[in-house]
Amino acid sequence: MDIQAENLELLRGLIRNRCVNDGTPGSGHEVRNADLLEEYFQGSGAQVQRFEPLPGRVSIAFAVPGSDPSAEPLTLLGHIDVVPVDEDKWIHEPFGAEIVDGVLYGRGALDMLFITAAQATAVREIAIQAQQGNPPRGTVTFVALADEENGGGLGARWIAENHPEAFSWKNCLSEMGGSHLPVRDGSDALVINVGEKGVFQRRLHASGDTGHGSMPYRKHSSILALADAAQRIGSFEPPAAFDHMWARFVEAFHFDPATTAALVAGAADDEAYETFGDLTTFALSFSHNSIALTGLRAGSSVNVIPSHAYLNLDIRALPGDTADSVDAMIRAALGDLSDTIEIERLTHEPPSTSPAEGPLWEAMVDTYGEFFPQASVIPVYAAGGSDLRFGRRMGGIGYGFSLHARGRFLAEVNEELHSHDECIHLEDVDLTLAAYRGVCKRFVY
Repeated sequence: MDIQAENLELLRGLIRNRCVNDGTPGSGHEVRNADLLEEYFQGSGAQVQRFEPLPGRVSIAFAVPGSDPSAEPLTLLGHIDVVPVDEDKWIHEPFGAEIVDGVLYGRGALDMLFITAAQATAVREIAIQAQQGNPPRGTVTFVALADEENGGGLGARWIAENHPEAFSWKNCLSEMGGSHLPVRDGSDALVINVGEKGVFQRRLHASGDTGHGSMPYRKHSSILALADAAQRIGSFEPPAAFDHMWARFVEAFHFDPATTAALVAGAADDEAYETFGDLTTFALSFSHNSIALTGLRAGSSVNVIPSHAYLNLDIRALPGDTADSVDAMIRAALGDLSDTIEIERLTHEPPSTSPAEGPLWEAMVDTYGEFFPQASVIPVYAAGGSDLRFGRRMGGIGYGFSLHARGRFLAEVNEELHSHDECIHLEDVDLTLAAYRGVCKRFVY
């Protein structure tokens, strides 16, 4: 079996194992994919470590020691859990790993099992070469992680907190990256994810009078107070927060000079953002903090005036923001209501980013150049979170890295995330495997 067929067979097996993570401790069952990967690596000579914080919630690492202790290590982080599905909304069987007209369908096919399979295949090849007398200079580790889809508490976060020395976090690659931008003059550009926005979840509380529903007169309503707060939050437009990453993204599109200047300077109107086309939403997310209203609750009995109501907010903040600056943004949105609305901090994940420079960056850029020699390479912030943030917190750098065919644009790839009939083109499966083989060869040999 050639290496591409081997990689595709592994990917289909990972999909069929149904490692669905619904956010509860008893879900995931990543042990199935961990066992599949351990079987796949059998006889390769790779060193194996398993991590199991709860029964069935297994992460597994495969390391190929380097010949030079001073050489840079490389760690590939791939998650092996997937999000739930609404099976009645799918045309293709979600865990059948069907191939139709050169496209592989299945939950996790894009997020991120096609990358996980490519990482495993590339590292197994390195392990076999090491057995044959050609070890890498730097240690290479592939880590298949549980629980990424629920924040990593039973996966990357748990390992970082309980076994930080298990493998190197210095240079990490994970999801996504490698899609193209629809450049206006017909030239090409590829993206690499260099960071991710912070997740700051907040709950706003409003208090009021209580009493029987038949006597509402002169009662101060917690619901009306919270409704006013919700309206202000919903209509609030966070100011643009630009940096050099945003400027590089804008300039990659080759818009007319006036549009480019307005976007880079933070003086753009809605019409200027619409020039991004299908990427308008992504561009706004890239350049602004966002506040989503995600839950509202008050009262338990229909005939009782509730004395308390609350509103949930999911806030995504750009690098540079902190918990305090996010709370200040909420107070600015609330205006004169800020003294009467309580802000409760739920969970938060600070933003993280890595530099678009250095040896690993250059290895990725050179690898892309092998396949798309005319393409520029543009750093972007990921639309969602990934396990790379744990590597960055451990003092390392981390990038989202894969590779898609020309014409597979960033907006299209983002739309597939967690979608019905999630899929990946076989061409992109092969390109991503080739890219991982190439970047490993450039960086650790």
